[in-house]
Amino acid sequence: MNFEGKHIVVAITGSIAAYKAPELVRQFIKAGAEVKVIMTPDATKFVSPLVLATVSKNEVLYQISSDEVWNNHVELGLWADLFLIAPCSANTLSKLANGICDNIVQAVYLSARCKVAIAPAMDEDMYAHPSTQKNMDTIRSFGNIIIPAAFGELASGLIGQGRMPEPSELVNIAHELLFHKALTGKKVLINAGPTYEKIDPVRFIGNFASGKMGIALAQHCANLGAEVQLVLGPTTLTIQHSHINITKVVSADEMFNACNTHFSASDIIILSAAVADYKPVHIAEQKIKKTSSEEAPSIQLEKTKDILAFFGKEKKAHQYVVGFALETNDEVKHAKEKLHTKNANLIVLNSLQEEGAGFGIDTNKITLIEKDSELAFPLMSKKDVASVIVDHIIKAHTCAN
Repeated sequence: MNFEGKHIVVAITGSIAAYKAPELVRQFIKAGAEVKVIMTPDATKFVSPLVLATVSKNEVLYQISSDEVWNNHVELGLWADLFLIAPCSANTLSKLANGICDNIVQAVYLSARCKVAIAPAMDEDMYAHPSTQKNMDTIRSFGNIIIPAAFGELASGLIGQGRMPEPSELVNIAHELLFHKALTGKKVLINAGPTYEKIDPVRFIGNFASGKMGIALAQHCANLGAEVQLVLGPTTLTIQHSHINITKVVSADEMFNACNTHFSASDIIILSAAVADYKPVHIAEQKIKKTSSEEAPSIQLEKTKDILAFFGKEKKAHQYVVGFALETNDEVKHAKEKLHTKNANLIVLNSLQEEGAGFGIDTNKITLIEKDSELAFPLMSKKDVASVIVDHIIKAHTCAN
């Protein structure tokens, strides 16, 4: 990742997440950017201006004037290619939304002609409060980018949404904002997670899929400018992004119907969900009781709709369809058969035989299977896997069209 020639103003406000700021600045500098740091006075209580000046190799401003010298906020606003406020407190969000200008951060924000990205960081209840959400909506309406807060442990000790994303993630987002977005104008349909097929009101047929891979793919596509329709099976995971629309489903039938709604309008279709192959023919209206008989009840099954095969058959020349194959033996052979029988453009193969690959974990090891090629990759995080898959799709889809 290269930021050579790019000017970035990093603004820091009064949030405990300010402790991440020196690492954020360091990563920008390492990638070749020139960085200037500004701070609200409250931010200086959380992280030292001296530390940030040392890391950035530039003077750090935290007052509109210092030593009887006016600090030129207009000049900074014109100098920057990107103005990144990270972390952004609830107080600063309110000021941004309402045009209040009582510190250097607000002054530079009102003078900036470049792209503005804001990473809110605060406690969960503050983040979810209607006034905060309204302020974020207002700021978006000005054409600014709100980077959704991450989910995790907060300074209060609570677990919830409100964390500032890690510096490496902010650097990735900044790169995507400053450079060409390869999927701008494209519509991408992704399904993710498992499906649950009811046996009775309390039991179901399901699998161990978490949805992590599909969510990572949705995030990466959206960051590259695509409008993403994410059809998400039952999972505890969630995602917030202005370019991602989520439809939550439970069963294979619901997943097919939701995907079919968006299929014809989509340019790229990535089917990463672990959809049940079979469902009960009859769903018991009441819980099936255990009986004294040693004979276990039998469940008659029928096939579910084969989503990949259906869209592979229906796809038009401009559409690119990707399927996933999770195998336990003869992996490449089965993946090639799937590529052919489903009429997909690409199969992403992973194997439960590979340590670090499979359901519910943060890593994966994949092989990309096409008609005349196989590309194997080492074990990577699912975020990096998503980048590999999407980069490959972009190249293949561009060549095909």
